[in-house]
This record gives sequence, C-alpha cells and structure tokens, in this order.
Amino acid sequence: MKLKALQTREIFKKKSHFLKKLLICIFFAVSVTVGVFFAYRAIDSKINKGNSIINLKSKWKVYDYQQVYDISSAILYKSPFNITARTYNGYAAFFLAVSSSDVVQSLSYLDEAINSLRIALQGAKFGAVSQIEYMLGKAYFYKDFHSSYYYYADLAVYYLLKAKKDGYKADDIPELLGLSYAALGMTMESISAFTEALLVRESDILLLSIAEQYHNVGQDNAAEQYLFRISQNCKDEQIILKSHLLMGNIALQRENFEDAEKEFNFILEKNENSADALYGLGVIYEKQGDMVKARSEWRKALRIQNNHPLALKKMSEIK
Repeated sequence: MKLKALQTREIFKKKSHFLKKLLICIFFAVSVTVGVFFAYRAIDSKINKGNSIINLKSKWKVYDYQQVYDISSAILYKSPFNITARTYNGYAAFFLAVSSSDVVQSLSYLDEAINSLRIALQGAKFGAVSQIEYMLGKAYFYKDFHSSYYYYADLAVYYLLKAKKDGYKADDIPELLGLSYAALGMTMESISAFTEALLVRESDILLLSIAEQYHNVGQDNAAEQYLFRISQNCKDEQIILKSHLLMGNIALQRENFEDAEKEFNFILEKNENSADALYGLGVIYEKQGDMVKARSEWRKALRIQNNHPLALKKMSEIK
C-alpha cells in the first residue's frame, strides 16, 4: 500500500510539473502572438495610413488626387528629391488643376505640377520618361490656355513631341498638338495634327478647328467641307453658332452679302448678344455704303464686348 501511494504521488508530481510547463508555453505563445499582432497593426498603420510611398500609391489607385497631393507634399518636405513622390506630386497637382473652377488656384497647381515633373524628369527611370514628358506637355498646354499675359504653347509642343518620339501613346496628343500649333500661328502643322486626331476620334470641335485653320490660310473650299460635316450631326449649340459665324465670314470675304447676312442673323436669333455677329453685319452695311447702319451695329457690338478689337478698329477709323 505504501509503495502504491508513493507511485501515485510521483505520477501526480510529474503531471503537475508537465501542466506547469504546458501553461507556461501556452502563455508564452499567446504573449508572442499578441505582441506580433499589435506590432503588425502599428507597422501597418504607419505604412498604410501615414506619409509613405505605399499609402501614396494606394490613394492613386482610387483616384484620390487630393490625398496623393497631400501625402507626396509631406514626403517631399523631408526628401525633396524623392523621384517617386515628385512624379506623383506632379500628376496629382495637374489633375487638381484641371478640375478646379478657380483660375488662380488652377494656375498655382499647374505651376507646382510643372516644377515637380521637371525635377522628376531629371532622375526618372527610362520607362517613365515618356509619360512624364506627356504630362509636362499637357500641363504647359493648360497653362497656356489659362494665362493672359504669357504663352506656353511652344513648351507644350516641345514636350508632347518628345513624348511621342520616345514612344508614349495617348489618343489626345494629336489634338493637343493641333491646338498648340494653332495658338502659335503654325497653321499647316495645326491642320496636319488635327487631321491625325480625326483618325483616332472624330468630334465636332475637331472639325471646327480644322475648318478655322483652313480659313486662316485662305482655303475656304476645304473649310466648307468640314463645316458641312458639322451641320449634318452636331448637337452642341456653341459649336453650331461658331460654325455659322465662320460660314458668314467666308461669305463676307467672297462679297456674297446675302448669304453672310443670313448666317449672322441666324446667330443673333439664337444669341442676341453675339458681338462677332453684330460686327459682321456692320461690315456688310459698310461694304454696301450704309455707314449709319454700320456704325450702329459696331456700337451694339462694343456695348456687349467693350474691347472687341475689330469693332474698336472700325470705330477708330471713322472720321
């Protein structure tokens, strides 16, 4: 009996010792797991919710340009030559610029986009260069569009052509080039670019732009072909009115006063405040020898648009 009791006590001790070790192991495993979990949460929070490149890219994927701009700006504050942050900062600033209805704010964003993209271009990997050139070209295009005193169309052309040469593909490059060439007065280059753009995507504004460029070089027969295409399908009233104005000016140059008057009156029926149409009517009356009516139309044009250059010129010539 005594031997059996000793054996039982020994077994109990062993089991108790084993249980202690098991509990210690379990406690240690739980502690490590909890520690790893909270460490992961802390690291994940820092990486994915802070000013990190990973978080930057995650915001870019969901088109949150304001967050991309804010995060990249914070990274650049500490690391001004971080090329990845510079690139994303330039892209985000550009998209914020084109979506802003405030011209001053838009120009500010465009300045920042251009600055960041030019810096990024200096250190970018070869595969990213053409895209950065393309975005720089677009930034200069919109800066030229918004600027009143300075002109940037030449820089838009420069970077868009570089992007194209370096292999970047974008459907809007020919149209942007056409508009930039037009702003520079490079009419034939503009026509060529617009014609290329038509092969990608035909639009009424493109047709009108080509017609305007052909008219500028005196090729009115070609211009009329594009205006005819607009008249067949266009639903945009502003484009329709601009096409009728161009048709009126073509008729006026040919001294077909009856057709010119019809075109200008058509515009005025839709928009009585068209200074250009009123000016055109004034020119018709001038050529017909009725200076009283001519001056009346030019005065109306100036009441609507007091800096209308052609109407001002006509009034200044009257003795």
